[in-house]
Amino acid sequence: MARHWIAPDFGAPDAWRFEEYDVPAPGPGEVTIRVLAAGVNPADAKHVAAPRPGVEMPVPIGYEVSGVLTAIGPDTGIVTGAASVGDEVIAFRVRGGYATELTVPAQKVLRKPAALTHPEAANLLLAGTTAAEMLQVVHAAPGETVLLHGASGAVGVSVLQQAALHGIRVIGTASPARFDEVRRFGGIPVAHGDGLADRVRAARDAVGAEGIDAALDGVGTDEAVAVSRELVGDPSRIVTIAAPAAATEHGFHAIAGSMPDSARFRDGIREHLVELAERGALVVPVAREFPLDEAPQALALLATGHPGGKIALIP
Repeated sequence: MARHWIAPDFGAPDAWRFEEYDVPAPGPGEVTIRVLAAGVNPADAKHVAAPRPGVEMPVPIGYEVSGVLTAIGPDTGIVTGAASVGDEVIAFRVRGGYATELTVPAQKVLRKPAALTHPEAANLLLAGTTAAEMLQVVHAAPGETVLLHGASGAVGVSVLQQAALHGIRVIGTASPARFDEVRRFGGIPVAHGDGLADRVRAARDAVGAEGIDAALDGVGTDEAVAVSRELVGDPSRIVTIAAPAAATEHGFHAIAGSMPDSARFRDGIREHLVELAERGALVVPVAREFPLDEAPQALALLATGHPGGKIALIP
């Protein structure tokens, strides 16, 4: 019998339940995946922490997985083409990825990049599509210089790699202990904290850039918002994934996977990111793996804000 994690009511992960359940056979347009790794993301806990419009409990947890096809519905292919039982795949924006097996819409399933392990592949698309959208909504262009708040986090690391591929220079905030990670992926690290704007200007001047063309906020702090607004004159070239209220107040972009425009963009960019990963141009640093039955412990590490890379759950 398969098992999965559910949130029986709104609240913290320590109240979730790891239960047996029957995996439905796939119908037309569906496939069943034996999960070999599940990605762990802040949204997994955030989206069931408190009541939200349109959300009915219980809720199965987890948005992205990597695994093997065990069944395919009639006349069904996946996003990247024809598929067969035994194929290695990833699935993104699914419900209930914290599972040993699950049936999902085939339109959410793509081939697994061979260059990535299952724990890496299970963490590719949520961070990767978010990073791609951040660059897209501010119209970051080759030769420009952007400021990235939270450069050593999962989304930040993907931004660094994708920006480098497009010839976009990134000045990224991080703690000094994470500077090497920022440099590893082509960023110019600066420490967050008092005096950040001056340090960003100094880094900008050191590389001969004329200005900060855009700002990407992955942390949502008052400092990130204030420095972005100070250094980037045009609010249409500032985006946040963590401070939607400030975005509304000051007239800059806020994006989230639940927004229709964001969802359409992220679905559209999936295959491109898989291709980048396939040829080794996009990597996913994984800091730690937890057994699937230790999902609350994995979320507790993630909640510290300093996991050191992505986290995967292994059935």
